[in-house]
Amino acid sequence: MRLGILSSGGDCPGINSTIRGVGKSAITYHGFEVAGIFNGYNGILEKNFKIMTESSFSGLLHTGGTILGTSRDKQMKRLLKKGDEKDIQMVKDNIREMGLDCLLCIGGNGTQKTAALLAKNGINVIGIPKTIDNDIWGTEVSFGFDSAVNIATEAIDRLHSTASSHHRAMVIELMGHHAGWIALHAGMAGGGDVILIPELEYDIQKVCDYLLDRVKKKKNYSIIVVAEGIATQNDMKPAEYISREISERTGLETRSTVLGYVQRGGSPSPYDRILSTQLGGYATELAAKGDFGKMVAIVDGKTSDIPLSEVAGKLKTVTRDNPLLIQGERMGVCFGL
Repeated sequence: MRLGILSSGGDCPGINSTIRGVGKSAITYHGFEVAGIFNGYNGILEKNFKIMTESSFSGLLHTGGTILGTSRDKQMKRLLKKGDEKDIQMVKDNIREMGLDCLLCIGGNGTQKTAALLAKNGINVIGIPKTIDNDIWGTEVSFGFDSAVNIATEAIDRLHSTASSHHRAMVIELMGHHAGWIALHAGMAGGGDVILIPELEYDIQKVCDYLLDRVKKKKNYSIIVVAEGIATQNDMKPAEYISREISERTGLETRSTVLGYVQRGGSPSPYDRILSTQLGGYATELAAKGDFGKMVAIVDGKTSDIPLSEVAGKLKTVTRDNPLLIQGERMGVCFGL
């Protein structure tokens, strides 16, 4: 059996350790061949691949990025959605000419949606969830999230000292697209005083009143953690908008910083190395059993799987009854409500 493996969408800590988990278990345990497909789904359209050996996976466990390259190009999705029989047959012919018995697709929501379309058209495919945003529906956690939270928390920790020294309100913007998982977890782990996430409709005046109340209580600085997906006025960037509003409404000296892509770079955390290794190994097991059309997932704390058809088009976001959010409110953290 020859497994093809690709990574698609944004880079993320843990992709290489997933490739390693797939490759080493496929070759050493099952005796399969592994083909690395380059630059995401474009590699299938271009038949851009190479056969990997066990030595190909040496040194990958702690390495960031992806040795296979990645792409956000949506040409494959467009072809499949258009439904032209000639295009679909071309994709199938390319997979056959590459000698692939199954595709293992590492990626986030868009990648899993395309994988679901491949499965719908009769192609053997298994999805492996990857995102720092933790917003893939059907899995309790995806690798990359823990690494991003660690990086964001360290950044918040460092802001405490400069905010305290200068008696400032410090605003830090974190990634997450339309989900607030990184901001919520890093904000709580880093001792944020205000945490604003897309899932909750905040009142900026309540935020400002909260900060002024902290001043009255002789608390000489504040940390405001905002997710990149929160609503703003006039399409302003979240950190810029929140910083401006706080400064104008309260008179507090305010500074902002956007952490940006550093959250996606570098080595995966030990937790993400283990998680990605487990998910990669489980995906290989599904392929060995011929159990295709699935996405590997963490369900009830255990490695499991769900149909790709159930994942496609859905988003996992923070709900109002999230235990961490509730605990934050009980401790006096302001969520702008």
